[in-house]
Amino acid sequence: MEHEFQLNDVVEMKKPHPCGTNKWRVIRLGMDFRIKCEGCQHSVLIPRKEFTRKVKKVLSKQEE
Repeated sequence: MEHEFQLNDVVEMKKPHPCGTNKWRVIRLGMDFRIKCEGCQHSVLIPRKEFTRKVKKVLSKQEE
């Protein structure tokens, strides 16, 4: 199940953030992903392999 992610995609993670939301925005791509919580604006740097394992679904794609 390989997904194609783009900048500013909003994804739903399997586990919620401690602030209570599980919506995250992709703000950096590469070997590592930087994602920002849509609830509290906290950002996390996460390896690509771990990110693809923990993502549940893409909620909105960024149109170019």
